[in-house]
Amino acid sequence: MKLQGLLERTVEGLGYELVSADLSNRGRMLRIFINKPAAGAPGPQGALASGITVDDCARVSNQLARVLEVEDIDYDRLEVSSPGLDRPLKKEADFVRFAGEQARLTLRLPVEGRRNFTGRIRAVGDGKLQLEVEGGMVSIDLANIDKARLVPKVEF
Repeated sequence: MKLQGLLERTVEGLGYELVSADLSNRGRMLRIFINKPAAGAPGPQGALASGITVDDCARVSNQLARVLEVEDIDYDRLEVSSPGLDRPLKKEADFVRFAGEQARLTLRLPVEGRRNFTGRIRAVGDGKLQLEVEGGMVSIDLANIDKARLVPKVEF
């Protein structure tokens, strides 16, 4: 998709990671979620810094507004923000990066009679996710995952 590639190049060129991009309301609202690599991390695949600031969002928003105008991409509203503590997991690299963390998944087709799972990401490879759930391990095809998010750690 032309828009996805354009967004990735622009956001990554500014030193951030494009977590996800959604064009909704019949193409009228463009919602972008960004994150930034930690200092010294090797690009967007490195460990993530503690958070995105309002200044980070403004910087990306201003640059994207210019690029989208030049590329004649039609939208009414642009929203740039952090993915939050319950960050979406979209790509295989996301699951690899967050191995050992808790995730909540919704599947397209049931596995072992279930479409919803919460468990610890144990391994990812060959298009499959190994998720440790109560009662054992379950193997899930990445292509079967409809939605996946990290489960925020609660510390007191």
